[in-house]
Amino acid sequence: MSTIHIDNESEATTELIAQVLAPHLAPGDLLVLSGDLGAGKTFFARALLYALGLERDERVPSPTFTLIHEYEVRLHVLHADLYRLQSADEVQHLGMLERRQQGALLVVEWGRPFAAELGADAVYLDFHLAPRRLVLTADGPRGTELLSGLRKSHVGVGLRYDG
Repeated sequence: MSTIHIDNESEATTELIAQVLAPHLAPGDLLVLSGDLGAGKTFFARALLYALGLERDERVPSPTFTLIHEYEVRLHVLHADLYRLQSADEVQHLGMLERRQQGALLVVEWGRPFAAELGADAVYLDFHLAPRRLVLTADGPRGTELLSGLRKSHVGVGLRYDG
């Protein structure tokens, strides 16, 4: 598996990472966001949506209680939060895999336990608080392609690569 470690000491760095990743995203991609509460998952999703063309004055709330928010930007994006879900059946019932197969970009907080139900072949973004760091891991050919694109196009993001 391919991995990138990024020192993520500020919100500006998180926004820059989203801006660098956004042009590489395509219909059907999957980003799975993990990490402690308050580590920056929803902030990253918001920054990514802005980088994909959402107007800055549009609110991007956490989907913790609604489970999924949809956005029509450069790509059709489903921003989901699976924190409250307990089973694979609950995730399947949401129909996210089908929506992904129809071309939606999935940005899923707390989705790691349900990777199979989301279709795998993803980039996993693990947000750490101490020290503040973001670890991106590719799973599958498309995930590997996304990280390769990120490696080639980063400028001033302070990336350190492993793997």
